[in-house]
Amino acid sequence: MSFLIVGILACSPKPSFKNVDITGSPAFGNNFSLLDTNGNTKTLADYKGKVVVMFFGFTQCPDVCPTTLTEMDDALKLLGPKADKVQVLFVTVDPERDTAGLLSQYVPAFNPRFAGLIPADQAALEKVTKDFMVYYKKVPGTTPGSYTIDHTAGSYVFDANGQLRLYIRHAQGSEALAHDLKNILQ
Repeated sequence: MSFLIVGILACSPKPSFKNVDITGSPAFGNNFSLLDTNGNTKTLADYKGKVVVMFFGFTQCPDVCPTTLTEMDDALKLLGPKADKVQVLFVTVDPERDTAGLLSQYVPAFNPRFAGLIPADQAALEKVTKDFMVYYKKVPGTTPGSYTIDHTAGSYVFDANGQLRLYIRHAQGSEALAHDLKNILQ
């Protein structure tokens, strides 16, 4: 009987993704330790059983971040009831300005189920961005507090078992994201 199951699994078609399949890639981005907006430490294990979409950005981003969060919300709408099995995490790369209070209002404004996460300190920010190969750099503005941040615009998707599966390229559209999430949810 076990040979039959293994044979069926071996013949099962590999999912076709619209984005970059990184299943089985060398170990990177396999966990994190960040604070939620209530000050509780969160790790990937806290989201076990859910497909996790993780995006790095900042609340004062003029275009990439709000566009990405809007596309994620639209993709979840396309999933219908299956969206309950997806958790979107917005990780700030600007903890200097993105306080817990600000994130607790900004992130759920796109979808009440979305959660904002904050690195505890600069070392935690450097660790999580290095672990996930995320680029970020503060770009000075005309006044000290008016800086912007250049950052990686893609997102990562973990399956319900906590395995890193996809890299979502920026501006792929909600249909492509919904398609890929459906494949991972199966």
